Amino acid sequence: MASGSIQIYPAPPTVRIVHLGHACNVEEERHAERVYTIREGETLELTCLVTGHPRPQIRWTKTAGSVSDRFQDSSVFNETLHITKIQRHQGGRYYCKAENGLGSPAIKSIRVDVYFLDDPVVTVHQSVGEAKEQFYYERTVFLRCMANSNPPVRYSWHRGRDVLSQGSDKGVEIYEPFFTQLQGETKILKLKNLRPQDYANYSCIASVRNVCGISDRNIVFKLTNKTVSPSIKLLVEDPIVVNPGQTVSLVCITTGGEPKPTLSWVSSSDSLPEKSVVKGGTLTLPAITSDEAGVYSCLATNNVGNPAKKSTTIVVRAMKKGRFWITPDPYHNDDNIQIGREVKISCQVEATPPEELTFGWLKNGRALRSSERMVITQTDPDTSPGTTNLDIIDLKFTDFGTYTCVAALKGGGIPEISIDVNISSTTVPPNLTVPRGKSPLVVREGDTVELECLVSGKPKPIILWSRADKEVPMPDGSLQVESYDGVLRIVNVSREMTGSYRCQTSQFNGFNVKPREAVVELIVQYPPSVEPVSLEMRQGLGRPVAMNCRVLRAHPSRVLRYEWRLGNRLLHAGHFDQSDETEYTVKSLNREGWGEYTCDIINEAGAGRCTFLVTGKAYPPEFYYDTYSPLWQNRPRVYGFKLQWTQMNPNAVDRIVAYRLGIRQMGQQRWWEQEITVEGTITKGELITHNLTELIKPEAYEVRLTPITRFGEGDSTIRIITYSAPVNPHLREFHCSFEEEPICMFTQDKNDDFDWTRHSAATRDTKYTPNTGPSGDRSGSKQGFYMYIETSRPRKEGEVARLVSPFFNVAPKNPYGITNPPAYCFGFFFHMYGKHIGTLNALLRQKGQAATEGPTWSLSGNQGDHWKQAKVSIHPTASFQVALEGIRGPGIEGDIAIDDITLEEGECRDLPAVNLRSAAPSTSAHIWLLTVTLAMTFRWGHR
Repeated sequence: MASGSIQIYPAPPTVRIVHLGHACNVEEERHAERVYTIREGETLELTCLVTGHPRPQIRWTKTAGSVSDRFQDSSVFNETLHITKIQRHQGGRYYCKAENGLGSPAIKSIRVDVYFLDDPVVTVHQSVGEAKEQFYYERTVFLRCMANSNPPVRYSWHRGRDVLSQGSDKGVEIYEPFFTQLQGETKILKLKNLRPQDYANYSCIASVRNVCGISDRNIVFKLTNKTVSPSIKLLVEDPIVVNPGQTVSLVCITTGGEPKPTLSWVSSSDSLPEKSVVKGGTLTLPAITSDEAGVYSCLATNNVGNPAKKSTTIVVRAMKKGRFWITPDPYHNDDNIQIGREVKISCQVEATPPEELTFGWLKNGRALRSSERMVITQTDPDTSPGTTNLDIIDLKFTDFGTYTCVAALKGGGIPEISIDVNISSTTVPPNLTVPRGKSPLVVREGDTVELECLVSGKPKPIILWSRADKEVPMPDGSLQVESYDGVLRIVNVSREMTGSYRCQTSQFNGFNVKPREAVVELIVQYPPSVEPVSLEMRQGLGRPVAMNCRVLRAHPSRVLRYEWRLGNRLLHAGHFDQSDETEYTVKSLNREGWGEYTCDIINEAGAGRCTFLVTGKAYPPEFYYDTYSPLWQNRPRVYGFKLQWTQMNPNAVDRIVAYRLGIRQMGQQRWWEQEITVEGTITKGELITHNLTELIKPEAYEVRLTPITRFGEGDSTIRIITYSAPVNPHLREFHCSFEEEPICMFTQDKNDDFDWTRHSAATRDTKYTPNTGPSGDRSGSKQGFYMYIETSRPRKEGEVARLVSPFFNVAPKNPYGITNPPAYCFGFFFHMYGKHIGTLNALLRQKGQAATEGPTWSLSGNQGDHWKQAKVSIHPTASFQVALEGIRGPGIEGDIAIDDITLEEGECRDLPAVNLRSAAPSTSAHIWLLTVTLAMTFRWGHR
C-alpha cells in the first residue's frame, strides 16, 4: 500500500465518441463535424469515452425529436447508445455530455445520417383535358418517377431495353431533377404528341449509387392507347339513414381505368371502425353505432391522372336528452303561475336526423290538439332544432293537470321519449339556500366532502355547480357539473380545491326565470410541508451538529408546535413564535448521538416531518479511472492492475485508519478480503495506490473498497477490472494477420482508385490469372487470410489502392517525462509475383501534418513466388497512421499481397535486405496503443 505525496486534484471532464455497430462510413472531424452514415434497419452503436475526476456522469441527448427520442440519464461509465433496427426518423445529431461538477460539462456530438431507398412510383399525367375517344390521342404525356431516399436519388429511364437520354429521341424530353420538400428529387419523362412507338413499357430505375450497399430499385409502367385515369361509381344512396345495430354495406365499383385501379375506403374520422370489413370494393360495418356515423369515401388509383373519389354520408338514427322548461307570463314581474295569465311549456329533444323528429302533446293521457287557447308550435328546425312549445293562454282552473310531450322519429325503430310536466296551483318557482352550518366547510386533505344547496319549488330544477372565485375547472375537469339533488360530492379532496363554489338553478326541468344562485366556501386543511424531508449528516466524534427544520406552507398557517426526537426519545418541544423554522444542535457528538433525528411540525391537520440521519460513517472512496497504463503482465498466466483512488471529503468524519479491500472473480460468489492500513491523515485529492497481483488471465474481477474509521465501516465503492489481451502475446506490440472481418480497424482510403481485397487461397479464383498472387497466406495456410490488390480489368496501369491503419497515439509527455520522439518498428510480409508487378509503398501519416512526404519504404517489380519480410523504423512526433499503397503495373499478372503487419516499440533490429529506406535512428520508447477504435479493446473499469 502506497499512500504517497501524489495529489490528484479534481479534474474537469473530457469526452470523445467512438462508433461501433454497422456504419457504412464515418467522416472524421470535417470542419469539427463528424458524420456517421448507417443503413435503415441496421444497428447503431455509439460509445462515449470520458476522463476526469471524480468520474463524470454521462448523458446522451438528441437534437429535435419527440420525448421518446431522448435518452435516460445514466451513471454507467462509457455508456453505449444502442439502437437496433434504426429507422429514418431516428437520424439527427446525437450529443454525449459528461459532467462531474467541475468546470463546464464536456460535450461532443456526432451526426447520424440514416440511408434508405424506397420503391419508386411512376405517375402519368397529360397536358390538356380528356378527349372522349382516346385519352392520349395527339396529347403530350408526362411520366413522373418518385422515390423517397437518403441520399438523393438519381433516376434513369428505359423504353423496353433502350436507355432514354436527353437528345436520344426527338419525341422525348427528360427533365433534370428538381427538389420539393414533399416529393424529394423528381425526374420527369415528357412524351411530345404521342407516336405509335411511344406505346411501350417504360422502366424507371432509382439509384443512390450503391451507398451503404443499397441496391437500385426499379418500376415498370406499360403505356398503351387504352391507358386512362380511374372512374368509379357508388351503388348506394346518399345519405344512408339506418338504425343503430344494423349492418351497413357500401359497394364501390370501377367503371374505367387502365391499368386496373385499386380501391380503398377512408372515413371522415381518419380511421375506419375497428370491426369494419373491407373486401374488394365493398365496405361492411356490422352492428353500427352512433359513433360510427359520418362520411365514407371510396378512392380509386392507378397512378394515371388524379385518383377518383366518391363519398356518401351514413346517418345513424337516434334520440336523446329530453328536457322541459316552464315560462310564466313574460309581461308580469311575478314568476308564479296565476289564473287568467299565460304560461308556456317547452320541450326539447336531440334527434338524428333532426328533420325526422315529430312531437305530440297529451293532457292527462289524452291527445291534445292545437286551439285558440292551447297553441302548439314546433320551432323551425333551422333555428332551434328539436323544440316544441305549448302556449296556454288565459289559464283557467280546468287547465291544471299533467301535460306530456311525446317525441318520436318517423318510421319507428327508435323508442319514443315522453316528458311529463305538472301544472297546478302548487307549481311554484325555485328558491335556493345553503343549509345552516354548511358554509364555510372545513375539511382535511384526502377526505370526502359534500357541498350542499337546498332547492325548493315545484318542479325541482337541475342544479349547476361551478367555481365562483376563479376560471378553473371543477374537480372532474369540466367547467360545470349537473346535480339533481343539489349535492356536489368530492372524493379525495386536495389543497388546490380550496375556494368558492357557486350553485345555481338551470332553466331546464324547471322554470325559465332568472337563475337563483348561492355560494359555498370550501376550506381544505393540510399538514405542514417541511424541508428537508430527509438529510444525511456525517460528522466526527466530539464535533457539533446543527439541524434545521423549516415550514414551507401549511393550512391553517398558524402552526401549533414542534417536537424533536432521537428515535422514540423526546429531546425538545415548543411553540413557534414569529419564525418559520426550528433548530436543534448537538454540541459534542458522541457514540450515543448517532442515529435518526426527527422534527415533527404539527398543526390541526396533522404533522410534517424532517428527518436527519446523523452518522460518523465515512464517505465512499472515488476510483481514479485515468491511471496511466494501469494493467500490466508479469507472468504468462497472470496479470496485475494498479488500483488508484481518492477519498471523498476525508475531513468530514474521523480519520480513516484503513480500507477493507474485497475482490471476487466475476460470476463467483466468494469475496476475498484484506485490510490496507493507512498511515497519517488522508488529504483531499490525495491519490492512493494499491497494486493488485495474481489476477488470472483473462478473467474480470469485481473490486470493493470500504473506508474504516473509529465509527466502523463507511460507504463502499465497487468497480470492475477487465483484462484486455494485447493484440498478440508479446508486450506492447500491434499485430494484424487479417484473419477477422474487421481487419484490425484498417480502412480503405477514400481518395484512391480502388480497394484492397481480403481473401484466402481457398476462396480466391485464380483460373484467369494463374501466374500471379500467392498460393496461401504468409504461414502457407490455404485457409488463412491476407490482403491483395486485384489487377484484372477494369483496373488500369498506375491506379492506386491504399490501406490505412487506425490512429496510434504516441506516449504522453507527462507525467513520465518522455521528451524524445519515440521510435517504432513497422514490419509486414509481402508477396510480389507476376510479370506485370507494379509498386508497393509503405507510408507514414501524422495528424495535423500534410501528407507530402514520400514513402518510407518502396519496392517495384517481380520478387518471385514467395513471401518476404520488410521492416522500417519510424519516428512520429504526433498521433500517426501507417499505410500500404499498391500501384497497378502494366498488365493483369500484377497482384500484390500483404500479411502479418506489426508495429513494435524501439528501432528495427535485423533489418531485411529489401528494406530500402528508413528514417534516422532515435532512442527507443514505449508505444501507447490507444486508437480511436482500439480504445474499445483496452476497457478499463466500467466501459
